[in-house]
Amino acid sequence: MAKTLYYGGPILTMKAENDYVESLVEEGGKIIYTGSLEGARKLCRDGAEETDLQGKTLMPSFIDPHGHISMVAQFTSLADLSECTDFDGIVETLKAYQAEKQIGPDGIIMGFGYDHNFLKEQRHPDKSVLDRVSEEIPIYVLHTSSHMGAGNSAMLKLAGISSSTPDPEGARFGRVAGTMEPDGYAEEMGAIGQMLMAAAPRLKMDVDAQIVSAQETYLKNGITTCQDGAAGAGDIKNFARAASQGNLVIDVVSYPVMDDNTGDLLKEYADYDKTYRNHFKIGGLKIVLDGSPQGKTAWLSSPYEGEKDYRGYPAKTDEEVFKYAKEAIARDEQLLAHCNGDAASEQFLDFYEKALSESDNPHKNQLRPVMIHCQTVRDDQLDRMAELSMIPSIFVAHTYYWGDIHLKNLGRVRGSRISPARSAFDRGLKVNFHQDPLVVQPKMLHTVWCAVNRITRNGVEIGPEQRVSVFEALQAVTVNGAYAYFEEDRKGTLEEGKLADMVILSDNPMAVEPGKICDICVLETIKEGVVRYTKQQADSNGQI
Repeated sequence: MAKTLYYGGPILTMKAENDYVESLVEEGGKIIYTGSLEGARKLCRDGAEETDLQGKTLMPSFIDPHGHISMVAQFTSLADLSECTDFDGIVETLKAYQAEKQIGPDGIIMGFGYDHNFLKEQRHPDKSVLDRVSEEIPIYVLHTSSHMGAGNSAMLKLAGISSSTPDPEGARFGRVAGTMEPDGYAEEMGAIGQMLMAAAPRLKMDVDAQIVSAQETYLKNGITTCQDGAAGAGDIKNFARAASQGNLVIDVVSYPVMDDNTGDLLKEYADYDKTYRNHFKIGGLKIVLDGSPQGKTAWLSSPYEGEKDYRGYPAKTDEEVFKYAKEAIARDEQLLAHCNGDAASEQFLDFYEKALSESDNPHKNQLRPVMIHCQTVRDDQLDRMAELSMIPSIFVAHTYYWGDIHLKNLGRVRGSRISPARSAFDRGLKVNFHQDPLVVQPKMLHTVWCAVNRITRNGVEIGPEQRVSVFEALQAVTVNGAYAYFEEDRKGTLEEGKLADMVILSDNPMAVEPGKICDICVLETIKEGVVRYTKQQADSNGQI
């Protein structure tokens, strides 16, 4: 096997702050040497391919500790509404998409990525807006948070949603004022799912090609391990097939959503349980306990700012949370729980603790449960997480994308404290950071910038006391991400014996001004010694 020698620029190992080596040698997908260039030359005296970094920085590649690659894959073929600033823009974009794809009444128009917070109208599009695109073709658009969406009249008819359709538990349909007539809005998965299930048979997708395309999104951002967090049976089937066909070049870790069929699903895919097969494995299980704070569906312990009583609502009953926690622990499975509001965090902590205390599983304290998002988690809850060795996976980019909205929805005190990374690090917790793709793109360096600077879109400092150091932020997307997957022995740092999962950056994040971290470019992404992405090649191909 040929060796590759890297030298000529900062090589940041991430073993410790400012731990650099002069050179690194890779062979057969693994790192076989780190140290002096002289030592590397001796090791490579029989020959090696040499990569002169020319002053650029080599460091461990990034690890996505929570996201939805299946959604990234599926949405590559949908209308992108993320740049729309008003209803007219949404209508025009959907009309152009319908014309381009030549969609007729037997098809469906689907879009994603709108955010009512940034639309001129300051509300969700409803059926009256979407009917302007077509009254015959079903249309469904998904909010950027994935917790809300809207359909037109034809979509409501296709899904069988009418005035007599009740609101599902932990979800709701929008209604025309003063009536029970649905206005097209759907909130949380119980309601959204009814739309998506009706839409699915009409979607024409090349899933295999979309998975390949989705991988490119992660690779261009320096990510070589990603997650499918909240996978359905179909998603697992698709990725298992992609793995068997040799189509995966990055590691994909799946977390099925728990339901009454969890046991059957895990049995069917037992070969993938905690073990990669051609870059795919099932890492554990997932439950969702509330919504999103920017959509005011996150479940809080006290009301939203300006509300007398409304504080969001739970997605699961206490009995369900206890049941699922108990089942996950009994099955020796890591459990991920989506918790944006502090009431949801409390529910997860209460019933995971209860399930743990009642379990006779000898491995129950080694399962590394994860609280996903942690937007409004309190200090007393972080203390409890430390006692449980629970991992906070923080969506710290909220400080930028929705910081201004949180200050409005939560008030100055609570809003400033969203994504409390400093408090989590100070308790010795293995904090990691994610972007929840497709909620936002998996831009790890932007996330590092967010954690270090904490500045909103409008340029407002938000909770500066919760800022973390550059090294801590980099730990959160490398070392600690590996820990969350039980892979710290093979990923996260540049050490002999670990996988050669690496990234070459245009600048050293540890050396540039904190405000310029987000300007750093990923030049190359290397997975197990193989260069899987180069910016130069992408630029020559006209990719963004």
